[in-house]
Amino acid sequence: MLNKWLFRRIDNSALIVFRIIFGILLAAEAFGAIFTGWIRRAFMEPQFTFSFIGFEFLQPLPGNGMLWYYGVMGVFGLFVMLGFKYRFSIFMYAIMWAAVYLMQKSSYNNHYYLLMLLCFLMVLFPAHKYASVDAWRNPQIKEISMPRWIWLLIVLQLWILYTYAAIAKLYPDWLDGTLPAILMKAREQYWLVGDLLQQDWVHLSIAWFGFLFDLLIIPLLLWKRTRLFAFFAAVFFHLFNSAIFHIGIFPYLALAFTLFFFSSKKINQYFLWKKPYYSAGEIKVPPYRNLIIGFLGIWLLVQITLPVRHWFIQDDVLWTEEGHRLSWRMMLRSKSGLIQYKVVDRERPQDTIFIQNSKYLSPKQMRALPSKPDMIWQFAQRLEEEFEQDGKEVEIYVDSKVSVNGRPFQNFIDSKVNLADEEWDHFRHHDWILPSSID
Repeated sequence: MLNKWLFRRIDNSALIVFRIIFGILLAAEAFGAIFTGWIRRAFMEPQFTFSFIGFEFLQPLPGNGMLWYYGVMGVFGLFVMLGFKYRFSIFMYAIMWAAVYLMQKSSYNNHYYLLMLLCFLMVLFPAHKYASVDAWRNPQIKEISMPRWIWLLIVLQLWILYTYAAIAKLYPDWLDGTLPAILMKAREQYWLVGDLLQQDWVHLSIAWFGFLFDLLIIPLLLWKRTRLFAFFAAVFFHLFNSAIFHIGIFPYLALAFTLFFFSSKKINQYFLWKKPYYSAGEIKVPPYRNLIIGFLGIWLLVQITLPVRHWFIQDDVLWTEEGHRLSWRMMLRSKSGLIQYKVVDRERPQDTIFIQNSKYLSPKQMRALPSKPDMIWQFAQRLEEEFEQDGKEVEIYVDSKVSVNGRPFQNFIDSKVNLADEEWDHFRHHDWILPSSID
């Protein structure tokens, strides 16, 4: 039964067309980051980046190095689109993207995480077996089918993503429209729709449509009777997000995924006119069957368990941020904060220095820092290292206040704890984060 489910051959048209679109989007992401100035703001203007803890060895290239870095990534994206040296090209993009993703988190985005996962999955998928330079140069690799486990993995990955996104919306500030109202307030100057976005009914519509869309989109796409309705709902949902939130390539990537829910005959009709349709459905079990099954089991286990870790960490993740990243918690809160670092010389406690953050941090980093405990801790470690280079032993204290979803500011970090002596743990609560009083 397992062999039948995983290794039955199915038509590969959806994967082929997806590869082409995916390559275009990869190139657009890389080249767009250059021309919009994002690379300069994220990597070149800051004195240092807040990397994922444990990946501090990943640092931006000096000078214009990151511009060239992204330029090379863009070229690899075009190679993926063309199917030219496909596996090498997508592998290189995956490695390079993972490096820049882990290198900085001031611009953290769940979509960047999804892109990293997809790049590594696409390394495994035979997406270059048709309509590619590789297949043109070596016709022996040409195929019109693929094993069904590829389709199953893509669908299950999407289902996990959307389901956790829906579950995360099950809290009062989302369901009563409070958070959508805050998000729309920042867009009241938008041409034509700015005033409309301030209406209460719009906020409630965004809240409930967003929740129901995330919860139901995959089942509705899987069921033939509701597939077309779900597709048009997806078009509206993702184009709305693109126009209102300006979130890069993700809306178009999400729409490209709908290819995997439609008939291959239709895909051939609209995109691959000369490609034969595969209907044999034979079962081909590869010699590395157990390796594939093991990989699928581990991958899905990690994807299912990693997003729930914050439920086992003390206090509310909306407040602590512990377990927020890699959990598909997308656009769920609005936070602002105030923060002051105090450096105390252990030998001369009277010599207290109050840090001027703007001397060390870019404007974007200063906006992100006050409400992110891991970044607060990292900056404390960096300050300690800097003062130690001057031969001083210091203690680092932080006075921080945070507002969640427009509530009054509350004390966030215990100002009596020396953060220089604290350790970071990815899977437990840190007692120097003060308890929340979020209703």
